[in-house]
Amino acid sequence: MGTRDEALARAGRFFDEGHFRTLLGDLVSVPSSSQEAGRVGEMERYLTGLIQPWLERLGFTVTLHPNPEEGFGPILTALRIEDPARPTVLLYGHGDTVAGLDEQWSEGLEPWRLTDRGDRWYGRGTADNKGQHAINLAALEAVLQERGGRLGANVKLVLEMAEERGSKGLRDFVAAHAEELAADALIASDGPRVEPGLPTIATGTRGTWHCDLAVSLREGGVHSGHWGGLTRDPAILLAHAIASIADKDGRVRLRDWLPGGGAGVPEAVRAVLRDCPVGGGDGAASIDAGWGEPGLSDAEKIYGWNSFIVLAMLSGRPENPVNAVAPWARAHCQIRYTVDSNPSGFEPALRRHLDAAGLELVRIENAGLRMPASRTAPDHPWVRWAQESMQRSLGKRVQIIPNSSGGLPGDVFVDHLGVPLVWVPHSYNGCKQHGPDEHLLTAPAREGLLAFAGMWWDLGEAGTPRG
Repeated sequence: MGTRDEALARAGRFFDEGHFRTLLGDLVSVPSSSQEAGRVGEMERYLTGLIQPWLERLGFTVTLHPNPEEGFGPILTALRIEDPARPTVLLYGHGDTVAGLDEQWSEGLEPWRLTDRGDRWYGRGTADNKGQHAINLAALEAVLQERGGRLGANVKLVLEMAEERGSKGLRDFVAAHAEELAADALIASDGPRVEPGLPTIATGTRGTWHCDLAVSLREGGVHSGHWGGLTRDPAILLAHAIASIADKDGRVRLRDWLPGGGAGVPEAVRAVLRDCPVGGGDGAASIDAGWGEPGLSDAEKIYGWNSFIVLAMLSGRPENPVNAVAPWARAHCQIRYTVDSNPSGFEPALRRHLDAAGLELVRIENAGLRMPASRTAPDHPWVRWAQESMQRSLGKRVQIIPNSSGGLPGDVFVDHLGVPLVWVPHSYNGCKQHGPDEHLLTAPAREGLLAFAGMWWDLGEAGTPRG
């Protein structure tokens, strides 16, 4: 019936002989952007033309569902049940992408065509998320072939097409299909490793809370010579509001926004992040010494702490300035937060803070959660099982982090299915996933294929956790 080593070798040959590259090229060629008008047909084609036939060949029963929220992409479910008494793993992925941004890609590259350049495969969705869920399914196929079509466990899959629009409809869908999707654990892939060469398991994600800070004082601008120095300037008020929230080094001054009111990173989180590296930006950005909360390591800053970011800010007409005191100023702001904070208190805390600073004229608008935070205990049996399996397959250390730095809809599966979260990312911080020149590094991709082949094999063996 084959062996574990032979299953991993089979998965490695699939990659080395170019079959995975061909598969990924087919997936990338479908312009399944949920952020561009007129792409609904392409999103459906991705699922029914490419994913569904593949899954059915692997023995899944596949169903395509309309999204509970009108105007958002469909949701695919697939079930492969061999024995309900055996462990069941739930896979998750998304086949939609951000906008292609065709005109912004480097010469010779384009979003909907896979292009090889050295150790990189360029194309929209290579890293986020087509390449990642394809790795996991290709690994499953290799193990099924090695085991003669039997896994020894059960697999379920949810593949959505609205993640890049905030996973609209997913929560209601999972709630309505909770019995059908019941599983022992969610094991899935999205996001980056802590470093390109260090395999990583994230047991949750940071959440995102957004708001607009707005100052609007008059109907139109007034002459800067006649009124400058006499009438309030909305941009200056807004600048003071932002400066009161975070200092010039990025330290959040509004301590009620922070884990434990700013008391520090919880010890359990600090312990798992000890000696955890952070890197792989590949020139896209820098880790700036002294930026952020003093006394924290780089890993603690992005995996165990909250950050405040100004995503956009505007006053007047920057493209054509006039000599006027502008009538308004506006900034769109974000908090990336961990489960150690209570986001329901973010808006009231901000209002109290601004009022105390004499900034009553600064309004808070459009405040709310975009994606809640989630976390499974890093020492959960399923997390440790996955770590041990991956280390056996790859022969190297696997880093556990309490949550990734970005956001994913893990909370949906925790709230409605009660599953532990095991995110195994195959990408890295420099992949440029939401901009031009998105790419997948081949070495982590191949390691991901081997890691998942090992986990699929081990899932059918004795000693797998339950519940």
